[in-house]
Amino acid sequence: MKVIFMSILCLVIGYSAMAQTGADTLHFKKVYYFGGTGLSIPLGKTKNVLSTKFFTGSMGLDISLKNPKYYLLPTLYMMSFGYDQLEKDPDYNRLLSNSRATMYTLSLAGGTRRQWDRLNTYAYAGPGVALNSEPRANDMGNNQNVDIEYKYSISPAFKVGVGADYKFKGFFLGFEIGYMRNFREMEGNPVHVMTMMLGLKSDITKISDKVVEVISGNP
Repeated sequence: MKVIFMSILCLVIGYSAMAQTGADTLHFKKVYYFGGTGLSIPLGKTKNVLSTKFFTGSMGLDISLKNPKYYLLPTLYMMSFGYDQLEKDPDYNRLLSNSRATMYTLSLAGGTRRQWDRLNTYAYAGPGVALNSEPRANDMGNNQNVDIEYKYSISPAFKVGVGADYKFKGFFLGFEIGYMRNFREMEGNPVHVMTMMLGLKSDITKISDKVVEVISGNP
């Protein structure tokens, strides 16, 4: 798990150092919307509690900065996992297994990219915040029903990743692999997750420019 994190982090740092110095003709003054789907794979001790479930979704914006080889990447990840409760919760009288937990993580990353004609490679890293949902159960006793509830918590997170996308006519098709550290323990175990995503990206620059004009009052 640490090896995976350090490998991706080294790729990000190394990639930033070798980012292109020539003009980026695809991302200059551009805003892109992207959406993806894939898998979230628990790593290390996290596998004691969480297991891989299809699917993980993501949606966000790729916002080029003044130098288009750098960009902002605000992204919402929706991760679903299998869940085994290991520790008794004093507010509930049953332990759950083979259940489902979810994480909604808003990542506020920044990154760098390199253009190879229609192919782009990129790397990013940044902080985030996670909304966690964990199931709990109460045996109601008299009617043999089990009441399932969800406990919610908020925790800081960190996301790092590398990927590539290719420009077709009107859209990009891309793939990325990443690592997320959720700074909350689940059932006494740290949370480390590898993400693998496949998705599409499209240009919404005209829409974003129009929104800015309306907000600024200069249509």
